[in-house]
Amino acid sequence: MHTSLRDLFLLDPDVTFLNHGSFGACPKPVFETYQRWQRELERQPVDFLGRRYNALIDEVRNEIGIYMNTDAEDIILVPNATTGVNLVAQSLNLEPGDEILATNHEYGAIDYTWQYVCQKTGAQYINHPIDVPIRAMHDVTDLIWQGVTPRTKVISISHISSPTALIFPIQDICRRARKEGIITVIDGAHAPGQIPINMELFGADFYTGNFHKWLCAPKGAAFLYARKDYHDLLDPMVISWGWRPTTSDEATTFASRNQWQGTRDIASFLSIPAAIEFQQQYNWDIERERCHLLAMQTRNRINEMTGQFAFAPDAAFAQMFTVRLPDCDVMALTSKLYADHKIEVPAIVWQGKPHLRISVQGYNTQADVDSLVTALEESFSTART
Repeated sequence: MHTSLRDLFLLDPDVTFLNHGSFGACPKPVFETYQRWQRELERQPVDFLGRRYNALIDEVRNEIGIYMNTDAEDIILVPNATTGVNLVAQSLNLEPGDEILATNHEYGAIDYTWQYVCQKTGAQYINHPIDVPIRAMHDVTDLIWQGVTPRTKVISISHISSPTALIFPIQDICRRARKEGIITVIDGAHAPGQIPINMELFGADFYTGNFHKWLCAPKGAAFLYARKDYHDLLDPMVISWGWRPTTSDEATTFASRNQWQGTRDIASFLSIPAAIEFQQQYNWDIERERCHLLAMQTRNRINEMTGQFAFAPDAAFAQMFTVRLPDCDVMALTSKLYADHKIEVPAIVWQGKPHLRISVQGYNTQADVDSLVTALEESFSTART
């Protein structure tokens, strides 16, 4: 199955692509749907945007609601998860002394978002350290609560961490936060398509995620979920025709206030159902299991080669994993892997140490990871000599 899947993607066949986590990759059938929507828009822009827009978006939101087990009215479409976190962070009524609790595993742009908001409001953003290795991920909730104080107003945490690729126990975190009156903002950028999404089960107040990463939709397809109690708290991303003043007799909703933002290309949004259908058609649950097994084996091989430790148990990651590397220049390593071996994989510095984050998607094969391991062996044996 995976050999034919590789042929269904638009990726350069000369590149060993092990960096799906950064921007995703769109299959040909889904990309064709995307282009068909773009052509349909251009064929009759007034009809498409002026008459059909709302119904088209509503239909997509309904399908997303089914996919994520939630009401469509709790969902709006955004271009990326960073936008979703921004919308929430800049809408909350934060005051001096309030604390936003996060971990040291968060995505850099989200750190900047909260730092920006805190700079304006006088609130404080706290990156509470969750050290690795982690014996069991269910211990993380207690570790996070070591950073909770009477001033904690928000817990902002990744579902799947960008730098470390670990799956955080958000259901337990959200349940405990709800009992203590703490708002939860979940950054699920890497979750849809990589692990099952069930909003009713998660219990988050706010959850945002990308469809253009692991679900393989076109770039610019993401969502923001808000619990009904918080719909009216959120400021619209753009004040446009969906907004009404409080003196108006016309009713508005969370969706209507955010749905129309002026003229824009919504083809990526309209292609989300095609991405869901693609993964269903190609038995993606089975592919995910295959990818996870390949990821586990590859992590073990690299750690054995480098003598480094595993961050957490195998169940703590899905199709993406991070390994610590021996001391090295990460920029030079990334450049060497691409220039000498045509391997696309990100080497990063996290907590002052070099790391490599490897993504294993349905189009990846044993040969892909073998190439990476061989290239790493060569790189580090050369460095030792």
